[in-house]
Amino acid sequence: MKNKAILLNNNTNGLLLPGLLLPIWLILYINLSNISNFITFNIFQLPSETHLSKTLWFFIYEVPKVMLLLVLIIFFVGIIRSYFSPEKTKKALEGKSLFSGNILASLLGIVTPFCSCSAIPLFLGFVEAGIPIGVTFSFLIAAPMVNEVAVILLLGLFGWKVTLIYVSTGLIIAIVSGFIIQKLKLEKYVADWVFKTKSTTTTIEESQLTFQQRIQQGFDTVKEIVGKIWVYIIIGIAVGAGAHGYIPENFLGNLLGDQNWYSVPLAILIGIPMYSNAAGVIPIVSVLIEKGVSLGTALAFMMSVIALSLPEIIILKKVLKWQLIGAFVSIVALGIISVGLLFNYVM
Repeated sequence: MKNKAILLNNNTNGLLLPGLLLPIWLILYINLSNISNFITFNIFQLPSETHLSKTLWFFIYEVPKVMLLLVLIIFFVGIIRSYFSPEKTKKALEGKSLFSGNILASLLGIVTPFCSCSAIPLFLGFVEAGIPIGVTFSFLIAAPMVNEVAVILLLGLFGWKVTLIYVSTGLIIAIVSGFIIQKLKLEKYVADWVFKTKSTTTTIEESQLTFQQRIQQGFDTVKEIVGKIWVYIIIGIAVGAGAHGYIPENFLGNLLGDQNWYSVPLAILIGIPMYSNAAGVIPIVSVLIEKGVSLGTALAFMMSVIALSLPEIIILKKVLKWQLIGAFVSIVALGIISVGLLFNYVM
């Protein structure tokens, strides 16, 4: 009875701070438009419908909106992540058949939010543990491209329909690409030293976390992830705000509209040399669509920036030979092109 009373007290204390902060979050989120209007037109006293006022209003509105959404959802994701660990992720994939392994690896990529570069060490651990190369690539593609940050931002900027389209097509690309890479039997193009390295995993008995500790882990996750990506968010929204206010309405639509057959490949070629995560690129994609760029082309641009970045390719060169890197880039790029062209046609 005493232990139960202590546990109940811990749970109550753990919920106290979130319970106090949630009403503040709601008040701020509901009044974002009014706050933006007040700062832009009352404090700065800018006339409406000018390029500068549109740019400033967009920036003042979008930055706190995105930050508030990130803080709320990442907090809850952090609590969920307290039940997972990289070692558990790896064990979950061991012994799975190829196609089911591709599906599971892609789904695990959603709940283990790593950027393309930070996912590579875990990818290496998968290879060392003997998990099929195609399954590891499914994880490597899904982890940066379809994670909670991308889902939060897409929901906030585009709504659930576009979010569902992006998540489903991203998962399909990850699953199919990993399956094809495995079927091509490209293991010989993994660097020789990788297979000679034995995975040195130690079994550590996990302590049973209290609910209050899991709440704290939610706060820690917010601090960790937002601390890493807030600069990307501000830069991305600043670029988007500038485009929102100053780029002519039909310029990007004429260049990257669905009437041009080359719009999707061109968007991918533009996206690959760039390096950003979902937080940085989604605000830019929002403005691209607003300026007339078709949905399929905009999603293709976003996927190429996140899943096929140059830094990722450079880091992969340390563990893969160029033949496998070329196959990886080509297969994923073809998948992205197919998705972009399909949605341009359908939409």
